Amino acid sequence: MAAATSETAGAHTGSEHTDTFETIRYTADVVCIRGADVLVIERGWDPHKGMNALPGGHVDPGESSRAAAARELLEETGVQVDASDLMLVGVWDAPGRDPRGRYVTAVYVVTVPDGTAARAGDDAAAVRWVPLDAPGALAFDHGQIVATARRQHLAWALTVGTARRA
Repeated sequence: MAAATSETAGAHTGSEHTDTFETIRYTADVVCIRGADVLVIERGWDPHKGMNALPGGHVDPGESSRAAAARELLEETGVQVDASDLMLVGVWDAPGRDPRGRYVTAVYVVTVPDGTAARAGDDAAAVRWVPLDAPGALAFDHGQIVATARRQHLAWALTVGTARRA
């Protein structure tokens, strides 16, 4: 029997996996911040119909998650941003986070100017600006996402502010 090399040690051989495959859907969500508020949509259909959620949706074939986030924000809320202004917050992929199946979501944050208006579109029944530090009940794991984005956004703002004063 050959000794394991650094290339093969710990590598998956495939024998520990079954032949059943899980469909994984790739999505992008946006934490859109205006001043001290975050933009949410009221979901127009199940799951969680009528609940507030972050704007977002499926990444189309050939599309980056960043481009999908900007597109979904525009389609669902009418808010247009340049995709290059979106900053990655993280990736949410916990099994069971969506009752429809396995979803892997890239989450971005963007700030928009005070006075930016939003309107419901696509699958959003309504849109509203809610306090970033107390957004209320949100669908899926979006409360956790907003809290993480808020912490990162505040840390980034402090870093930029400190750098500008130096």
